[in-house]
Amino acid sequence: MHAKDILIEGYGRIREEVHSAVEGLDPDGLNARPTDGANSVAWLVWHLTRVQDDHVADAFGLDQVWLTAGWEKRFGLGLPPEDTGYGHSAAQVARVRVDSAELLTGYYDAVHEQTLTALRSLAAKDLERIVDENWDPPVTLGARLVSVLSDDLQHVGQAAYARGLVQSAAA
Repeated sequence: MHAKDILIEGYGRIREEVHSAVEGLDPDGLNARPTDGANSVAWLVWHLTRVQDDHVADAFGLDQVWLTAGWEKRFGLGLPPEDTGYGHSAAQVARVRVDSAELLTGYYDAVHEQTLTALRSLAAKDLERIVDENWDPPVTLGARLVSVLSDDLQHVGQAAYARGLVQSAAA
């Protein structure tokens, strides 16, 4: 198994978990926050998708799906176009409201497809390419892809947990 195959497998698992975390939730369930300082399922999935879209596009010299495929307009969040949710305050998290699970999974699936296309093009030597010199040591493509994978899996796990809290409170 090649490194790119492992990455493709890992990113595929994010997709499975995103769908599990949001499917069947109505807008109230998607946007509920277990406490005032907590993130909603909708915010967590939107954020992990925005980060993957932003970071993978940047690393491969691609356009972000958010900006080029009309997702920013479909979500209508009124945020700056480049906003990924990084550093959002509790008040900013509360303003990210999503009306349907299908909107979240549709955007995630579009980003996932762009990610898979990029990953399929990888050669082993590509993983050593420096993609960010703002860190010491500079970040390689391999490190960036693993970082996004890790971050996304953590956030989708948080979304699944928040879903459980919301559903148990409603029961």
